[in-house]
Amino acid sequence: MEFFVFSLVDVERRKAYPVAVGQTIRSEAEKAAARQRRKKKRTPKKKKVSGTTPGRKQGSVNKDKNALDLSPELERINKLLAGVLKLLRVFVKVEHLALDGHFGHHQAVLMALSNDLHLISKMRRDAALFEKYAGAPGGRGAKKKYGKRLKYDLMPTKYLTHSERAGEIITNYYQGLFLHREFGREINVVIIVKINLKTKKAGHLILFSSDGLMSWEKMVDYYSLRFQIEFNFRDAKQHFGLEDFMTRGDAGVENAANMSFLMVGMSAKLIAESGEKRVSINDLKTHYRGEKYLTEAIKILLKKPETIIKKEAIEEAKERISQLGSIHQRKVVVSTA
Repeated sequence: MEFFVFSLVDVERRKAYPVAVGQTIRSEAEKAAARQRRKKKRTPKKKKVSGTTPGRKQGSVNKDKNALDLSPELERINKLLAGVLKLLRVFVKVEHLALDGHFGHHQAVLMALSNDLHLISKMRRDAALFEKYAGAPGGRGAKKKYGKRLKYDLMPTKYLTHSERAGEIITNYYQGLFLHREFGREINVVIIVKINLKTKKAGHLILFSSDGLMSWEKMVDYYSLRFQIEFNFRDAKQHFGLEDFMTRGDAGVENAANMSFLMVGMSAKLIAESGEKRVSINDLKTHYRGEKYLTEAIKILLKKPETIIKKEAIEEAKERISQLGSIHQRKVVVSTA
C-alpha cells in the first residue's frame, strides 16, 4: 500500500506536522504506462543510421512548455494539495512546496505555480543545464537562447557562493539562474560539489527552485527539512498502527491511515505543551498509561473499601489492572464463595 502525505514544516522548530493523507491507487492505464517506461529504459538505444538528416523531423512544431498538462499522478497530488491549501491559508502563509527528486521536472513546477507556490526539488545528477547565452546576436532566425552546458566537475568560479572544509572533504556551493530544454523558464539552481582530497573523487547534488530570489542557504535548508516528514511515517508505523491495521475496505483503510497520522500530530502538540516533562512519544504513552492504571486502581478501592484486603479482591484488582493495554482483554470472574 502507498500513501502520499502533505506535512506543514515549522522551519524554526525543525519539525513536520502531517496535515493531509491520500492513498495512492493507480489506474490500469497508469500501470501500463509505467511498465512501458521501465521497458524503454531497459531497451538499448538504436544507433543512428548513416545518411539521415540531423535535427527535428520535417513538419514538427514547437510545444508550449508552460502549458499545464498533468499526469494522473500529479492530478491526484494537485487535488489533495488544493484542498490542503484552502484550509491552511486561513491560518498561515504558505509560499514553498518541497518535493523529492521524483518530482524534479517542469510539470511539477507548473503544478506548484498554479497553486501560488514555488517548488523546491532535486534534479537528476546528469541533468543538462545551460548558461544563458551572453554573446552577440547572430543574423537571421531566432535569437540564440542557450549558452555553454554546465560541466559539474569544472564549474565556473563565478557561480561559487560558499566553500567549506571538514577534514579531507571540501564542499563547494554554486548558485545561478540556468536554463533546461524541458523547462519553459529560468530556474534557480544550487549545485553542491563534494571533493575528497585524499581519494580525489568528487560527487555532486543539484537542487532547484522556481523562486528566482531564493538564497542558496535557504534552498539547502528547506530541502533538507523535507526529511522531517520521514519521521512522521516512522512514528505512525511504530506507535499508531499504520503498519498493523487489519481493515481492507476503502473507507476503513482511509480512516485507519488518517487516524495514525492524526495521532502523530496530536502527540506532537501534547509533547510541546508538557514542556520538558515528556520529550518523546514513549514518554507520553507511559504517562497516560500510568494515569489509566491509577484511575482503575482507585475505582476498585472505592468500590469495595471494606473487602479490598481480602484475597479475592486483591486477585480481582491484579487481573483487571494487568490487562490494561492488552489487545485481547478477557472478562474477569472472581469467585467469592
